[in-house]
Amino acid sequence: MTALEKIEPALKVAPAPGHLAAELTETLRLAVPMALTQLGQIAMMTTDLAFIGRLGNEAVAAAALAGTVYFISFTIGMGLVSAVAPLVAQAFGARDPHRMRRALRTGLWAGLLISLPIMPFSFYGEHILLALDQAPAAAHLAQQYLFGLVWGVTPALWFMAIRGFMGAVNRPQPALWITLAAIPANALSVYLLIYGEWGFPRLELFGAGLATSMVNFAALLAGLWFATRIRPFRKYQVLRHPWRIDWPLMRQLIAIGAPISLAFMLEYGLFSAAALLMGLISTTALAAHQVALQITAILFMVPYGISMAATVRVGHAVGRFDAGGVNRAGLVALLLGISLTSVFTLLVIVSRFAIGRFFFGSADGADTALALTANLLLIGATFFIGDGIQSIAVGALRGMNDTAVPLLFAAIGYWLIGFTTACVLGFWTGLGAIGVWIGLSCGTAVYATLLVLRFRLLVRRLGAP
Repeated sequence: MTALEKIEPALKVAPAPGHLAAELTETLRLAVPMALTQLGQIAMMTTDLAFIGRLGNEAVAAAALAGTVYFISFTIGMGLVSAVAPLVAQAFGARDPHRMRRALRTGLWAGLLISLPIMPFSFYGEHILLALDQAPAAAHLAQQYLFGLVWGVTPALWFMAIRGFMGAVNRPQPALWITLAAIPANALSVYLLIYGEWGFPRLELFGAGLATSMVNFAALLAGLWFATRIRPFRKYQVLRHPWRIDWPLMRQLIAIGAPISLAFMLEYGLFSAAALLMGLISTTALAAHQVALQITAILFMVPYGISMAATVRVGHAVGRFDAGGVNRAGLVALLLGISLTSVFTLLVIVSRFAIGRFFFGSADGADTALALTANLLLIGATFFIGDGIQSIAVGALRGMNDTAVPLLFAAIGYWLIGFTTACVLGFWTGLGAIGVWIGLSCGTAVYATLLVLRFRLLVRRLGAP
């Protein structure tokens, strides 16, 4: 029996106070700093890539391979600690500080325990890449990058857990401040350790990874300082009895977080597979796909911030037994996400040729890649909106601890529909790269639709209007 099922009778008879305007205000207060924090993460990744690019094309390719190995393994832990936010939000809504503290402590223990099996993936990255028939030189360089990255796994997961806790108590701003401070600190440390400036050793790719790990440690220390020393966080005494593992709550966290991890892997796996399909079509198709996907990643940060806010707002309503609040929080987040994503999508459509020129310039063959990029961004209009809707809907469902069914929907939408359609249209109809993106759009639309229907079903079960 899930936590939602246990409280369902109380939810059915609870009133639904408040107004949509108030809900919109609270959602924006959470979503804006959360989205900006995610954009800050993108900024750091872009800075790393810019510095690595000066080492040569082989270094860039090696960094991409290393990132694939690292991120696939890191996703397992990321999904688990993502469960901290809904658990703390529900406890906050129920005004249960003891359970809030236990939820964060359990998330920290989960981050530590899951990082132990994650780290060997990075230590043996070269062997993994060679087994996947990657070039030995690129695999060796990728291993150097991974040797630096691996030490930041645990602090990165712990900082994510602390971020989830801060957002769940309606205070996401410190995570944003830490991220904003980390952007220049990351740029400086990466620069010094890659190139060996100011007396530092020239470590190249290993230095880039090590700098990222150092920034992860610094962010964790800053997060712990806020969580333990600054109001209102310090009143929760989050590090009280840190050695105690709450095994019942750990089982609940795993039950919620494991499907999130698998859903992440299905989603990222689809885009990795799409890149392989583009590579089979042509080098130009792959280049255009990468540019369009980078724009997608930037646009995604806005609905992703709203998604995290939806998890918190829905979790608060579940915790206080407010069925109307559950419905209101989910619907307001969805409407806000659709509105903002539509505006940003329109801007991308209007500027799609300028985007292509920015990335490809006037290099040989740039006209073909530019035109294809513009077409992919035009086709991606429906994909951008569908991707935003699915992100917000899945966030709302996480606020109700509903993660197993969305995992099934991810398999259906992304792989049964999306990947199959991409293969058929990309290779059997002559549409090529355009067909692949139509497949991605179809799969995402199906996934988003199923999630919205699931949310509406659950709120009707709770007796919400």
